[in-house]
Amino acid sequence: MVGSMTSAEAVTDVQNAMNAGFDGFALNTHTISSSDTWNTDALDDLFEAAAGTDFKLFFSFDMSWGLNVSQLAGFMAPYASKGAYYMVNGQAFVSTYTGGTISNSDWNSGFIEPLTSTYGITPFFVPNFDDFSGYPTGVFSAYPILNGVYSWDSAWPSPGTTPANVSDSVDSAALKEAQAAGKVYMMPLSSFQFKYLGSGQDWYRIGEVNMPERMGQVLQLQPDFVEVITWNDAGESHYVGDFWQEQIAGTGSGDYADGFDHKGWLQIITPFIKAYKAGATSISQISPPSSTPVGTLWYRTLLTSASCSSTISNYQSALDTVNFAVILPSSDYTINVYSNSNLIGTFLGQQGLNYNSVRGLAAGSGQKIEVLDSSNDVVASATGTKSVLAQSPNSTCNWNYEVVGLS
Repeated sequence: MVGSMTSAEAVTDVQNAMNAGFDGFALNTHTISSSDTWNTDALDDLFEAAAGTDFKLFFSFDMSWGLNVSQLAGFMAPYASKGAYYMVNGQAFVSTYTGGTISNSDWNSGFIEPLTSTYGITPFFVPNFDDFSGYPTGVFSAYPILNGVYSWDSAWPSPGTTPANVSDSVDSAALKEAQAAGKVYMMPLSSFQFKYLGSGQDWYRIGEVNMPERMGQVLQLQPDFVEVITWNDAGESHYVGDFWQEQIAGTGSGDYADGFDHKGWLQIITPFIKAYKAGATSISQISPPSSTPVGTLWYRTLLTSASCSSTISNYQSALDTVNFAVILPSSDYTINVYSNSNLIGTFLGQQGLNYNSVRGLAAGSGQKIEVLDSSNDVVASATGTKSVLAQSPNSTCNWNYEVVGLS
C-alpha cells in the first residue's frame, strides 16, 4: 500500500522483502495526481531502492478511488521504463484493485492503446475484476484485452455470522477460465482482515488458520502467480512486514496496529515461497530452511465475549483460539499449545506444514506453543508478549493478532 515514507524506509522494505523470499511488490496506488507528491516521492524511493537488484515492482491501480482510466498510461509510463519495473516477456505487468465495471472498450481506448502507441509500452494486464458481474465466469469473453486475472476477495472466507473455512472455489473457477483462454491467474494469499475505524468500517474476516489453509490451496491449484495481501496494510491488519507511522498518520489505524508486529508470519511464508517455486503440490512438501522447526503463534488479545465485540461486523464468525503453524523437518515432533499457562492442546507433528486453531483461549498471560522432539525436549517455542483481556480497556475493540515466531 503506497504511502508516505522515507528513502531509508523504502530500502528497509525492499531488503526485508527480498530476505523473506519475495520477488517484488505490487504497488497499490490510489492516486495519480501530480500534486500528491507524497505518492510520487514514495514511488521514486521504492524504485531507487530496488534498482540494481532482482527485486521488481509493478502498479496495481486502486480503481475504487475513482481513478480516470485515460490518465493511467501517462502516469505509469515513466516508471515502466525503469529497470526495476516487472516485465513478463517484455510486457509491463500491471494489475488493479477493482475496475470490472469499466468496459473492455474503455480500458482499451483509455489505457491499453495509449500506453502502447504513445509510450511504446505493451502492458501485461492482470487486473482484479472481482466486481465484474458473475466473476470469474465470462470475464475473458467480456475483456479480450486481458492477459490474466487476479482475485482479491477470495483470500478470505466470505463475510458471515458463523465460523467458516476459506474456500478456493473462486480461485479454481478463475484458474480454469484463464487456462481455457490461454491466460494466467494470480491467486491471493492472506492472513485475515480486521479494521476498526468507525463509520461502517469496523469489520472482521476470519483469520484463525486462514493463511496456512490458503497455502495448501495454492500448492494444490498451482496458479501462475501468487500475491500476498499485504506487506504493510495496517488499516486492514493483514500486514506481514513493517508499516511506517507516516503512512497511517491521522487514520486511527495505529489504535489497533501499533505494537502488533506481524513479521512472525514470515517464518512460514518464506518456506512456502520456496516450496511454491519448486513446484510443491502439498503442504507436506514445505520444508524448514534447516533441520530446525520454524513457525508462528497468533491469537487475539481480546475475548469474543467482550461487550464491544458486537460493534464489529461478522464478529459471530470468530472463535477464542490459540493458532499455530509449524513447519517440521520430520514427523518426530510434538506440538503443545497453552493459554493462560494451561495446556489446551497436544498434536503429533507431521513432516511439512502443521497448523491448527485450538479452542480455549482464556483471559490472562501465558499464550505459548512448544515444539518437542522425540526425546520430549523443547527445541523451539513461541510465547505471546500480550495478555488476553476479557473487556476492552478503551474505545477500540481490538481484534488484531499478536503474532510471535518460534525461537
